[in-house]
Amino acid sequence: MNQSVITYTFKSGDRDAWHREVAAFIAQLDSDLDLKGRIAYRCLKDRKGDRYFHFATAVDEAAVKALQGKPFFRAYQEATRRAGGGEIEVIGLESIAETAFRG
Repeated sequence: MNQSVITYTFKSGDRDAWHREVAAFIAQLDSDLDLKGRIAYRCLKDRKGDRYFHFATAVDEAAVKALQGKPFFRAYQEATRRAGGGEIEVIGLESIAETAFRG
């Protein structure tokens, strides 16, 4: 599994429009024939602030490459940079242990 977290503080644009854009991106992941069932993606926001966390998991490197080749992914990357005021951090994660439940 290839896992990462993208984090930033929301600085630019309309927050509700941004949330719709994130939801549209996730819908594209769920409907794209090359990616469906191969990429898991979740976006969360700090309840008390403007910090966002996007968790992405790909089944393998081929799924990552397939995603990176999609025009909608490149557009979403740019939109994420704008939402974060150009300051985003992408952190590759290594799984150590987890529960059986993946809520």
